[in-house]
Amino acid sequence: MATRESGASAGGGGPLAGVRVIDLATVVMGPYAAQILGDLGADVIKIESPRDTVRNGMTYRHPGMTPLHLNVNRNKRSISLNLKEEGDRDRALRLIARSDILICNMRVGALRRLGLDYDTIAEANPHLVYVHAQGFRPDSDRARLAAYDETVQAASGLVDLAQRAGDIGVPTVLPSILADKVAALTIVYSALAALVHQRATGEGQLVEVPMTDALLAFNLVEHLDGHTFDPPLGPTGFPNSLLKGHGARRTKDGHAMVIPYSPQDFRALFHAAGRPDLARDPRVNAERIDVRNDAADLLELLESVTPALTTDEWAEVCTEHSIPFGPVLRLEEATSDPYVQGGHLLDVAEHPTEGSYRVIGIPTAFSATPASVRRHAPRPGQDTDDILTELEGSRS
Repeated sequence: MATRESGASAGGGGPLAGVRVIDLATVVMGPYAAQILGDLGADVIKIESPRDTVRNGMTYRHPGMTPLHLNVNRNKRSISLNLKEEGDRDRALRLIARSDILICNMRVGALRRLGLDYDTIAEANPHLVYVHAQGFRPDSDRARLAAYDETVQAASGLVDLAQRAGDIGVPTVLPSILADKVAALTIVYSALAALVHQRATGEGQLVEVPMTDALLAFNLVEHLDGHTFDPPLGPTGFPNSLLKGHGARRTKDGHAMVIPYSPQDFRALFHAAGRPDLARDPRVNAERIDVRNDAADLLELLESVTPALTTDEWAEVCTEHSIPFGPVLRLEEATSDPYVQGGHLLDVAEHPTEGSYRVIGIPTAFSATPASVRRHAPRPGQDTDDILTELEGSRS
């Protein structure tokens, strides 16, 4: 059986054991990517400036140890360096020279001024996988623009999609830092691909991950739709996702996602609700549902009958007929759901300074090289002395 270890353990291993990663990134995108690599077994050293916004927040037991920091900086060692000071910058360069992957999100101009740009680093460490992530491509006219999740959601078309799907008048962002996290996952698979090349050839390379490009590519998988063809054969936007009524249904005691896709799905649901007359509708006795012309009306009919049964009763009906179903849980309910608890996706652990806290589990399992949470998120500069001692020792 494939396994994973949660909480915080002394266990080592993991598929990336022996790989060293330098996390020279701030906020969420880069640190989250580095944390995933750490979960997979890499030795991740986080170079922290005196200030990091992830450590700021209103909820904490001790300053600098916020929930966001605890959630994206585990499995790392922290060294505090001021890169504007020559001595600290030299220490950072020496650490990078002994590493496999570097993740950074500073703008190119700032990196160049610090002597941390790719050309300078590659000259001293040609085997390094240098991952640079920022809002827009560095060769574009937007390269110097500041970018945050909200602006990237807007630039990628996601804000427009949310407005169209919700039929609301004011453009709005999704309530999740989706751009940062999608870009983080893009960093991870791109860095690992470059690492495979490095292991095979000894060659490093520069990997650019623009947030806007990553989220746009993510959105367009289904939402390019009719514009996939040139000239377009239809509008943008995946019809199923943008349908009016594509969402939760009212039940007798709450709400649930009841997602029929085929005519037989609709017939089964109408019969279960005690409305066989609706099951005789020609539109649900065709070979398939006409998504653009009929689906919205059928979903409105479904909305009118779902209050006939409770959420649990609909769960039984949908299970019997293999219709996609899920109760609508509040976030607090989702985190305490038996499925989550049974899979150790949210376990309680003891942090050395922060006490009991809940650790987000690793969502993958490996049969031979289990990923694990080996280190709690560090205090600022917690490992500075140990890392510097290692660095001095490596000179001999």
